[in-house]
Amino acid sequence: MTYVSRERAAGPTRRSALAGLVGGAGAAMAAGCTPSGASPAAAPTPSRSPGATAPAANPTPGAMTLFKDPAYNFGGLMALGGAGFGAGEVGEVLTAVNTINKAGLSSQTYVETFKKLGDQLMEAPEGSKPDDQTKRFRALRAAQYYAQALFFVLGSDDPGSEEQLYKAGRGAWDTFCGLCDPAPVKANVPYGKTPLPVWFFRPDGADTRRPTVILTNGSDGQNVDMWTYGVPAALDRGWNALVYDGPGQGQLLFVDRVVFSPTWEKVVTPLVDWLVARPDVDPKKIALTGLSMAGDLAPRAAAFETRIAALVAMPGCVEPWLGFPAEIREILTPSKEETNNIWNKEVVPELPPAAAATMKKRFEPFSIPAMLDAREGKLFTDFYTPATRIQALTITDVVGRITSPTLVLDYDDEQFYPGQPRQMYDKLTSPKDYVKLTAAQGAQLHCSPMAPQLHCEVVFDWLQETLSGS
Repeated sequence: MTYVSRERAAGPTRRSALAGLVGGAGAAMAAGCTPSGASPAAAPTPSRSPGATAPAANPTPGAMTLFKDPAYNFGGLMALGGAGFGAGEVGEVLTAVNTINKAGLSSQTYVETFKKLGDQLMEAPEGSKPDDQTKRFRALRAAQYYAQALFFVLGSDDPGSEEQLYKAGRGAWDTFCGLCDPAPVKANVPYGKTPLPVWFFRPDGADTRRPTVILTNGSDGQNVDMWTYGVPAALDRGWNALVYDGPGQGQLLFVDRVVFSPTWEKVVTPLVDWLVARPDVDPKKIALTGLSMAGDLAPRAAAFETRIAALVAMPGCVEPWLGFPAEIREILTPSKEETNNIWNKEVVPELPPAAAATMKKRFEPFSIPAMLDAREGKLFTDFYTPATRIQALTITDVVGRITSPTLVLDYDDEQFYPGQPRQMYDKLTSPKDYVKLTAAQGAQLHCSPMAPQLHCEVVFDWLQETLSGS
């Protein structure tokens, strides 16, 4: 891990770009993130040098390579990493991996295998009558496996089952939450025409005012990921934790059909309003974290919502559009008509199936027509609208407005946003820290999928120290 101490403080031609897109940009796009365990890892000792650690030649050597395709491998590693917080079981995941590889890796075999595993866990185990704790953690693991299937369903033989598969995962999550003690407070927080579903976790039912963390998901994560990346870590430290679906996420995307918003402060402000009205929340100790693409969303919110007392970007991201390969970005021109002509006449006819499936997945949170087309097995025809929505998420001009202390995380072999965490850190004028998680710790890749326990230790040690004097 690389640690920086606190401070206060010409592209390719279109022809070559399209050739690159057809020749393999789909694989490059897919290389990044989507979605009772081991003993917690020892907290790392930070190095106070600003230099970056050299990444390994192979980011997933040896046993870390579950699948030859990096996108599927990333999903498998996320499922394995969740085991440390009960959101997965090592034996179940590795058995699923073997089953998929034996059948031949594809979206279809991946979806079938993980959905079947989720279905099995939502049924009673053979030979015994499960108690509530067994039901609870079986439901949590089921939520993980349904999320794994959901991520690749648009490339399967039944893309139209996406909403049904989401609801299966949501049902498993709600079952898990209902069996927690205490169960999280469920509510709908007003937001435009479509309220935000929230799950408010507390260490106990007392009205003691406590620090609270708002956990913000990325562009394709599910609620179970927020469990892995924050809820138990918060509860174990006597904090509250708020999980929510924002526009472009979870229920708002798959059911209510609301796409991402570039003004994320309008999402976070009603959440803060809801929290400060509660007797069990310390209004001066509300932290905000953002995982994956939310490393852009959460900082955007903190730039305008001044009640955020501490911010963590995991990783720091200032321009999500750069998370797409140049071959994709080159399609977009200032003209909607020209852009869509290039897309439909020059790109789509030559797009390999795997790349097409990836495009469907990456663009659906930004375009309901694209999502609905994908569920019918079709590729969207309007490239311009979702692409410009992704461009609108750029926050380079507002990072300097952030006043709250901020932790920026980075990772060896960061696939989506290489270099962007450092860019965010450099633009910050508030008290700030930069931490890089490394391959030497097994914490490489976007969001450290193999090391969420270590990830949480770094984040919550920093939050505890930062808010201890607030």
